[in-house]
Amino acid sequence: MLRLITLVCFALALPVLGILGSWLVLDAQSWALLQHQFATVLPAYAWASLLLCAGVGLGVVLLGGATAAAVSLFDFPGRRVFEWALLLPMAMPAYVAAYAYTDALQYSGMLQMTLRAWTGAQGALWPDVRSLPGAIALFIFCLYPYVYLLTRTALNERAVGLMETARLLGADTLRRVREVALPLARPALAAGLALALMETLADYGVGAYFGLTTLTTGIYKAWLVMNDRMAAAQLASVLLLLVAALLWLERRSQARLRFAGSRSGALHAAEARPMRLRGWAAAAAVLLCSLPILLGFVLPVIALLKLMWLEARYGEFGLPLARFAQWGMSSLKLAGISSVLAVAIALVLAYAQRMSAGGVLLNGATRIVSLGYAVPGAVIAVGILLPLGWLQEYAPQLGLTPIITGTITGLVYAYLVRFSGVALQSVEAGYARISRNVDETARLLGASRRRLFLELHAPLLARSALAAALLVFVDVMKELPATLVLRPFNSDTLAVVAYQLARDERLGEAALPSLAIVIVGLVPVLMLSRALRRG
Repeated sequence: MLRLITLVCFALALPVLGILGSWLVLDAQSWALLQHQFATVLPAYAWASLLLCAGVGLGVVLLGGATAAAVSLFDFPGRRVFEWALLLPMAMPAYVAAYAYTDALQYSGMLQMTLRAWTGAQGALWPDVRSLPGAIALFIFCLYPYVYLLTRTALNERAVGLMETARLLGADTLRRVREVALPLARPALAAGLALALMETLADYGVGAYFGLTTLTTGIYKAWLVMNDRMAAAQLASVLLLLVAALLWLERRSQARLRFAGSRSGALHAAEARPMRLRGWAAAAAVLLCSLPILLGFVLPVIALLKLMWLEARYGEFGLPLARFAQWGMSSLKLAGISSVLAVAIALVLAYAQRMSAGGVLLNGATRIVSLGYAVPGAVIAVGILLPLGWLQEYAPQLGLTPIITGTITGLVYAYLVRFSGVALQSVEAGYARISRNVDETARLLGASRRRLFLELHAPLLARSALAAALLVFVDVMKELPATLVLRPFNSDTLAVVAYQLARDERLGEAALPSLAIVIVGLVPVLMLSRALRRG
């Protein structure tokens, strides 16, 4: 059993090992290529990615931290609604928001035409959204919920009670926020920042649609446009290094998210109430919480609905409903298969780890699977195709290349590498709520390991497994870079079709699959907001 689990984990780690292995075959030609990249494209790719991360990082920390502090520490009109509504932009993929805002804000768009008619202006009224600043703004409004969610959880735990204590000791509001709330929230801010930056580095849709020269778009161009697998692998390794640094930051910050406290302190925090805001302060809090919801979710959805309506009414061919059904079925099939397999892997791995009481081998295997979610889809695609190229060159008789690249097998494999960690995290959280005393009692009564899992663990883990399957399902529906590279012919997904239609400036047709992705993404967001309200 342990050997089988280790083999599965090794298979899930192969793409990353393939990327790292590209540095072991550096011959003279590869070294010359690497030097050429350092002299030409790599500085531009790295600089654009760093600027993008710097802008997004600053924005999500300020916006996510400010909104979390507002709903956690203060009371104002609409606070209960904002608590869950601030999570809605998590359902909006950044590349979908890019399509919506490009149509709404372009020079020939209805908004600019109306404003020019009112003001008499002739030129564009604001810079083109298809730019680095435009991408930064989009990512901020789509990714700030990562910081908001973790910071709100940290502040709700103890900050309100400690703020009240500081007030009784004579500290003013600014000092209480600076010396009490901010230190408590700092680890959560860092963890949310790391998650947001990992999503930024993993993105391909916004960068490609806006024409940005980031590391992710460079990987795609090197592989599919320049047909240079070594250049793609070396760019992927640079991106992997950045993601590893962010993952280390996230792990370190998560380890500091808990604070020691007595039971009386916890009771005091539960009895404390957020400070009531009135007048201009309350209006400012409402405006602060309203803007990210409006710009990150409401306006993009309205723009997509308008595009879809115009296409249905005035388009030459109308909405492609028949083709949409095919795209939807392809996406549902891939998401369904991947979610079932990912949950199965997570259940087996978590159960084996529990039975072995956290052995070194299984702990290492668990960490390998967990790392997959931090690896961008483009890196996984290159990590799969690069070893296949070596096998095709040195062992063509194995015939693995047609199986991986000509069917959905390779695509499902990439999804499992990317998202099995999501399922494992949910299942492990479910196991954490099951006392080991229950296992010992069942074993003393003569239950076998098989019966222990099927009749005891499985019913108790049903909700965690369902949540894991749902999260993987939604993530697969939104995945773009790996799908673009690995998909077989005639198996386009909603994400791929939306990107291709938007790239061809057929935004009206792209609105329908884009809205479908957003609607599917709303499901886990609503579940999360419901869980937070219960907590």
